[in-house]
Amino acid sequence: MNIQRAQEIAASPIMANVQYNGVRIYIQHVDEQREVARIYPIDRPDEELEVAVRSLSEPDLQVAMEVEQMACRADSDQ
Repeated sequence: MNIQRAQEIAASPIMANVQYNGVRIYIQHVDEQREVARIYPIDRPDEELEVAVRSLSEPDLQVAMEVEQMACRADSDQ
């Protein structure tokens, strides 16, 4: 994930599906200078971690991008 997207998610009142090592997490804060985010697992808010923003993923977005790429390849094959 990039810094800008992580900041958007952290500032949004809408809960995004973000994961760290396959665990769904909540982004509390993003430090743009250090490129890290303070996070915690959704079901364990007392277990805060500071992790590299690039280690966060948005599975729903990734699936959508893969479907779009497959559609583009199918169109170019015709």
